[in-house]
Order: sequence, then C-alpha cells, then structure tokens
Amino acid sequence: MRRLNPARLRQLLGRAADAARVIVGVPSYRVYCEHMRQCHPDRPVLTQAEFFRDRQDARYARGRGGRCC
Repeated sequence: MRRLNPARLRQLLGRAADAARVIVGVPSYRVYCEHMRQCHPDRPVLTQAEFFRDRQDARYARGRGGRCC
C-alpha cells in the first residue's frame, strides 16, 4: 500500500473539510480569501470573525425582520 506524503494528506483533508462545510451550510473562509484576491484585489478582505458574522447575518436575515421559524 502506498503512503501519502504529509503535505498531500493535509491538502486532501482540507478539501474534505471544505466539502463538509458546504454540505452543512458553512462557507469556507479560505475560498472567500482566494476569491477576494483574484476577483476584487482593490477591496479589503474581512477577518475570519467578520466573515463568519457576515455569513450568519446573511443566512438568518438578522436586522431585516427575517425568522427561520
């Protein structure tokens, strides 16, 4: 049986974690950062905490009277 090198294993586990986050509705901060650098280099990148809060607000419509139930 062939062994994976540690770097390749980390890469595969990272992709698996990203897939799991998408399945449960949690967007990837790493993917967001890559998108911002490639498509919007002139705009500031949110911190991880700001990104999490922004995505929560968007999902649950906080401050706009939205409710999940």
